[in-house]
Amino acid sequence: MKERLEALRSEALDKLQTVADAAALNDLRVHYLGKKGQLTEILRGMGSLSAEERPIIGQVGNEVRAAIEAVIAEKQAGFEQAETARRLQAETIDVTLPGKKSAVGAVHPLNKIVEEIEDIFIGMGYTVAEGPEVETDFFNFEALNLPKNHPARDMQDSFYITDEILLRTQTSPVQIRTMKAMNGQTPVKVICPGKVYRRDDDDATHSFMFHQIEGLVIGPNIRMSDLKGTLLQFVREMYGSQMQIRLRPSFFPFTEPSAEVDVTCAQCGGSGCRMCKHTGWIEILGCGMVHPKVLEYGGYDPKEVTGFAFGMGVERIALLKYGIDDIRHFYANDTKFLSQFAKI
Repeated sequence: MKERLEALRSEALDKLQTVADAAALNDLRVHYLGKKGQLTEILRGMGSLSAEERPIIGQVGNEVRAAIEAVIAEKQAGFEQAETARRLQAETIDVTLPGKKSAVGAVHPLNKIVEEIEDIFIGMGYTVAEGPEVETDFFNFEALNLPKNHPARDMQDSFYITDEILLRTQTSPVQIRTMKAMNGQTPVKVICPGKVYRRDDDDATHSFMFHQIEGLVIGPNIRMSDLKGTLLQFVREMYGSQMQIRLRPSFFPFTEPSAEVDVTCAQCGGSGCRMCKHTGWIEILGCGMVHPKVLEYGGYDPKEVTGFAFGMGVERIALLKYGIDDIRHFYANDTKFLSQFAKI
């Protein structure tokens, strides 16, 4: 049996020296060392040996196994090294080649406008307040002096979820929530940006979802002149120091008196053109002094404090700022259109 083991070692080592690849190497390993391999078959005959011979043959068998395993491990390492070298050669990257330019996104123009408006008003001492887009009828209408069956509700065709829950039609509810959170304290100086929803048909100037920014100031002796000065400062920082504004009387249930605000047409500088319908002015927002009933709903005594409020459509501000003629461009996800604002 010892001679058979020595012959097996010699045969296995000779074949291992000429093995060509890892697959053939594995085949030889199974052939000689596997559960049904040549070495196992020889060692099964140890049962017929005497007690003195078994340790000797067992030791020889272990030496044969160790010799074959050592050569297999050496060959395996060589094949792995060769495979690594082959893959490195095949996957070599020429680091001197010019790279491919990655497409870089940009802030959406509406977000740019919101951030710019926030910066302007924060610079004037305002803070930013937010509120829910799904609102109660009380905060969206009643607390803003629009009770049930008020005719002005028809101006804002709403998305109702239940009789008392709806998608907010304006960001003005945030003003009421802010006043209640302040618990009668002054001063209040906030702007309220956010999405609003109305049943409008989409066209060049309307959308069922758009963005608004409301402003609210409450304190002792707040006057209409404070409102005008604030809006003039805003317009000049947004559109240029040469811009002027004018206030025209209007009506809003939540302010009294109320006004529409026009700004000098940026296209013609006020001389008159098609864009401003030859008036020299373009309407940009509505405003007014906070109605006493709205102050009371917010927890303030209208005999002690006054306030002003204003509201603007972000899309309208952006249309005028960038000279865009169709609001739908903002929502079309056209990368050619949006990429124009990457460098602005």
